[in-house]
Amino acid sequence: MEHLDLLIIGGGPIGIACGLEAQKKGLRYVIIEKGPIVNSLFNYPINMQFFSSSEKLEIDEIPFISKEAKPKRNEALEYYRRIVTSNKLSIQLFEQVTEVHKNSTGFTVISDKHSYTAAHIIVATGFYDLPNRINVPGEDLPKVSHYYKDPHFYASQKLAVIGASNSAVDAALECYRKGADVTLIIRGSEVGQRVKYWVRPDIINRIKEGSIKAYFNAQVTKIRETELTIDTPEGDIVLENDFVLALTGYMPNFEFLQKLGIILSDDKKKLPQYDPETMETNVEGLYLAGVICGGMETHKWFIENSRVHAKIIIKAILKKNSARVGA
Repeated sequence: MEHLDLLIIGGGPIGIACGLEAQKKGLRYVIIEKGPIVNSLFNYPINMQFFSSSEKLEIDEIPFISKEAKPKRNEALEYYRRIVTSNKLSIQLFEQVTEVHKNSTGFTVISDKHSYTAAHIIVATGFYDLPNRINVPGEDLPKVSHYYKDPHFYASQKLAVIGASNSAVDAALECYRKGADVTLIIRGSEVGQRVKYWVRPDIINRIKEGSIKAYFNAQVTKIRETELTIDTPEGDIVLENDFVLALTGYMPNFEFLQKLGIILSDDKKKLPQYDPETMETNVEGLYLAGVICGGMETHKWFIENSRVHAKIIIKAILKKNSARVGA
């Protein structure tokens, strides 16, 4: 078994950027991805349009050409897939890391298919895997989903969408336009301020005209087969319901980070400990890249501002290697 210089956990845009940089610098590396190439992006809604323009989603200065200034999901999938295949990146797909052990030469990494040894590890796993649950009775019913894919599925159905962010608003608008009877349930007093600026007026106007019903300062308290109960300022309301999209956000896999030995802040933010100069965590040789660096602050890091992590980390690794050789 070849001893690697670097093993990258996560084959999203930032994991791919780290692989590109490692390859350019002659490091022996592999990317381990539990799903397809850019798995999180693949699981985005079919019609999703990015908030960022295409040039801000570019990695390694490889041009990203899209039909509109802000690309769609399918264009991003094509862009990152072509980068992986044309550069012949070393990537293992549909393989999940299950264990990581620190040892005298670095790390032993065990997946559900292979085992590896590596001097350094980069964790670039993002935050889209684990939904923020609403923790109410009935949340595990088959009619409830924390992920939204295609509006066609909800045509002619009574659909409740929980949330006030981009994902919830996009789902509400798309499903309404495919003929769903949509009710939007928002914990706060207004539609989220971070909703895409060209979409926010649309949802506000649809609510004002009554095309989409909305309950503010409200929350679901119980979900049943054919109805749900929401707590509102006017008291409990029972709604007829066929499906629920609980689009209340996602979180990093903190349990996995802690198993790796990474220290998290003891407040609600759960910020992982790392050196911003090198992206190295409190575990020597273990680095973080991408949105996972923000803990529960999932709006802090995006592709456009975390793609620099690749160069920072590889530079730090090469500096370490140079110092070791010179010692």
